[in-house]
Amino acid sequence: MQPQELLRQVESDRVRFVSLQFTDILGTIKSVTIPAGQLAEALERGIWFDGSSIEGFARICESDMVLRPDIDTYCVLPWEPLERRRARIICDVCRPDGQPFPGDPRSILRRALAQARDMGYVYNIGAEMEFFLFKKDGQPFRPVPHDVGGYFDFSPRDLASSVRGDIITTLEAIGMKVEMAHHEVATGQHEIDIRFAEALTSADNVTTMRYTIKAIAAAHDLYATFMPKPIFGINGSGMHTHQSLFALTGENAFFDNNDRYHLSPLAYHFIAGQMAHARALTAVVAPTVNSYKRLTPGYEAPVYICWARVNRSALIRIPSYLPGHSTSARAELRCPDPSANPYLAFAAMLMAGLDGIRRQLDPPPPVEEDVYHFDDSRLRELAIATLPGTLEEALNELEQDEVIQQALGEHAYRAFMRAKRAEWDEYRIQVTDWELNRYLETL
Repeated sequence: MQPQELLRQVESDRVRFVSLQFTDILGTIKSVTIPAGQLAEALERGIWFDGSSIEGFARICESDMVLRPDIDTYCVLPWEPLERRRARIICDVCRPDGQPFPGDPRSILRRALAQARDMGYVYNIGAEMEFFLFKKDGQPFRPVPHDVGGYFDFSPRDLASSVRGDIITTLEAIGMKVEMAHHEVATGQHEIDIRFAEALTSADNVTTMRYTIKAIAAAHDLYATFMPKPIFGINGSGMHTHQSLFALTGENAFFDNNDRYHLSPLAYHFIAGQMAHARALTAVVAPTVNSYKRLTPGYEAPVYICWARVNRSALIRIPSYLPGHSTSARAELRCPDPSANPYLAFAAMLMAGLDGIRRQLDPPPPVEEDVYHFDDSRLRELAIATLPGTLEEALNELEQDEVIQQALGEHAYRAFMRAKRAEWDEYRIQVTDWELNRYLETL
């Protein structure tokens, strides 16, 4: 779409306001709203803003930033009333001289995708977003699920079915292709899967899904959370990510019809690269203190660094190949969760895989048994390592991994580490209810 076409579309859609969106280093959505009449100037000159107040951006002495709208991301937000109809456009963040700002997460992913293209590949992502819906019952810190459903459960009187239906309708109105939506294992937990696309589009979709789901939930007097582990003792929410590399000519470079798993040597190198960097990668794809409450054995979350086809305790799973559909050959990374900044997560995942390709790494044999039942001696026998157990441990691993650091770039890496070290330190010194219950009267 050209700028003049966009302006005509905005007029045809009777849009009154345009939200120009971007994310900070943590994935939090930031937005500048302009009247629709100012869009032409924004497309020509960009929108200036102060980057010193944005997490991970610039110091006060170098704070001027420019938003450059990506017109291909234009969409009308369906939940806004006609008299205040609003559209959104996702922006890239640039320096005053027009160069991409190195701390802009979207530009970081663009840079990684450019490296893949230089090697002859397009990186495709399909994300499965899990989340919880809770009642607004006056106790937001002790949420009560609003349904009693289980995995794939259906009840015509279940409010969840109505909410998911409205979410699907809204996402499709925005332009996404929803492949599936269903109740997940835990009470109040749900999943929506979007069709795969090139990673930049998928990252945009993940960002859009998060606030769309929250908006539709609020319309039903519910609230949605993408917190990885909101309730102790039940399954947490992941963002299982299906990945493949396609050749620039359109063929799936992960596919080999003669292989047992229908995977090419390139796919195996990619998998081996992600396994080699898994412990550092986890800091980016599972980036919160709470993420590591999810990454524990027994709740279908991966802890062990291995790969398999049918074993859902493995870090990387190879979904079954659909005969006659070479595009279905892919590798599913199961450790990301929806608290991650998708731009940084996908960039780090891609660079880990490309490192495996460059170094021609081969993965160990698959592990098709339930690794949760292995004792320490069996894990040592198979040389199966584990993911970090805390955010601090993951950050320590990231400090030792140059490939993942380079995926983020020096500016974003330092900003990310500052923010996450501060998060861990704040958590570390808290006195929790568990401690009070355990020690207050006994010590």
